[in-house]
Amino acid sequence: MKKVRLGVLISGSGTTLQNFIDCIKASTLNAQIACVVSSGENAYGLVRARENNIPAITIARKKYGTLEEFSDAIFAYLESFAVDLVTLAGYLKLIRVPDKWSGKVMNIHPALVPAFCGEGWYGMKVHDAVVESGVKFTGCTVHFVDNVYDHGPIIIQKVVSVLDEDTPEDIRKRVFEQEKIAYPEAINLFAAGRLKVCGRRVYIAPYGEKDD
Repeated sequence: MKKVRLGVLISGSGTTLQNFIDCIKASTLNAQIACVVSSGENAYGLVRARENNIPAITIARKKYGTLEEFSDAIFAYLESFAVDLVTLAGYLKLIRVPDKWSGKVMNIHPALVPAFCGEGWYGMKVHDAVVESGVKFTGCTVHFVDNVYDHGPIIIQKVVSVLDEDTPEDIRKRVFEQEKIAYPEAINLFAAGRLKVCGRRVYIAPYGEKDD
């Protein structure tokens, strides 16, 4: 099966990027990372990319007048590396997805969308709110990206229990262990041509069958 060429968008430490790198080395992710785009020049994820000989660049929102110009710059860079699938990996900026990239951009969110999601919901803010709310379950969601924060069709969700004694940090660690499984799983399904989007639903074709 052909390896899918990934473009990875980051904003911070790059732990999800590192998970991709580790999974590729372990042959559990059918992909190669073509390039990395960071929203800021101080993101540690840039160091991870360069240590693994992955082309990486910073494209800062403040350097572009409009959201469309900013997004166009990102996708032009991705296209220069013949990227098949764009993966948001802790990327915090809103981007405008061109029509031709619909169904080819993924994100992962550290909660069960549509709970605890949307603009401003990221990182420990999510896990703090989970503890405060008293819910018994949380998890992570891999979804296709549209032009609204955490809104696109859901591909995979993984559920974890919230225990009475849990701190937000406990939940963060437990959810991230599921993120490390869910995101590569979704990418592998994409690489196998098994994902079909119908409106708000993503159907997963049985093994051996591909989306036409």
